[in-house]
Amino acid sequence: MTESLPTELTEMTLQRSSRDQGAVHDRLEEWLRTVLPGGADPVVTLHAGVDSNGMSSETVVLDVTHTVDGQRITAELVARVAPAPEDLPVFQEYRLPDQYGAMRLAAELTDVPVPAVRWMEPTGAVLGTPFFLMDRVTGVVPPDVLPYTFGDNWLFDATPEEQARLQRGSIEVLARLHAIPDAATTFAFLDPAAAGYAGPTPLARNVARTRAWYDYACTAATGSSPRSPLIERGLAWLEANLPAEDDAPVLVWGDARIGNVMYDDFRPVAVLDWEMATLGTREMDLAWMVFAHRVFQEIATMLGLPGLPDLLTEDAARATYAELSGVEVGDLTWHQLHAAVLWGCVFLRTSARQIHFGEIERPDDPESVFHHRPLLERLLEEVGA
Repeated sequence: MTESLPTELTEMTLQRSSRDQGAVHDRLEEWLRTVLPGGADPVVTLHAGVDSNGMSSETVVLDVTHTVDGQRITAELVARVAPAPEDLPVFQEYRLPDQYGAMRLAAELTDVPVPAVRWMEPTGAVLGTPFFLMDRVTGVVPPDVLPYTFGDNWLFDATPEEQARLQRGSIEVLARLHAIPDAATTFAFLDPAAAGYAGPTPLARNVARTRAWYDYACTAATGSSPRSPLIERGLAWLEANLPAEDDAPVLVWGDARIGNVMYDDFRPVAVLDWEMATLGTREMDLAWMVFAHRVFQEIATMLGLPGLPDLLTEDAARATYAELSGVEVGDLTWHQLHAAVLWGCVFLRTSARQIHFGEIERPDDPESVFHHRPLLERLLEEVGA
């Protein structure tokens, strides 16, 4: 099928780093000698990174062989490394300690399969930016590059029953995370207020963070300052139409999409990528999961591909979430537009990085890099923005 796709898609690349891998190996090995017990004698083996998913942090796959109680053992690990400023990060801030803390607590307080986190280096003194190590899990992930909706992958080729099992298990992850009691206290460090974003409610503070991210996406190290009228229309409407928040805030995974989950037999075995974790509403996660699929379905449809139109529809997602959580979520329109604005920020930054690494030419129209542009335009028209 890839032979029939446009060249810019079949040759899509997403370089994330200009970091020297030899130096990464040596510095990791040296650092581990300081965090492991004396006599551990760690030996690091680096493997190829993950380049079919994710657009933000660097992912380093490694083994660490060391001595424990006189025996040599090998730990299979993954390092999540904040990108260097010169590599045009997607986000304006990489809160590695917050990610580490959210993963640790989510694993402790739920049975959600969050990989165990090991050690964290928060200063950037070792690799130039902060990082942490977590256990490596075996499983498969719906691909982002090329999107799983394009076909020729394990999810697209699955039976309807298998796809339904994956959908249900993914929504169950959200229900279990949102069920953690007193999230406002336990995860207070994730409240945007802790990072200086003002607003009377968690949603207001999250929108304040989104606007700051958009400003960063337009101006940070891009060589110019492109603005997006579509995003600005969306932000203005979101700020003027904040939904009421009657319930206590919950832990919001943030980047809650199936491309950030590892599966085995179509059941989640690892919930990954916590960079966008925050305090907020249930609708934030559920709308993000639905909208992320809509983005990939939109791209497939624009290319004349069938995609997976029956997967993760809003109606099915809401009904399954209500069944599993016992909570009827509110209308998702506001939250899906918020997701669309956030995706626009992502595309502004990833395209700037592709320009930086020579993978694409700088477009005349900055919104031409929005792969979800027709979808964003339809949502703006729907709400009258």
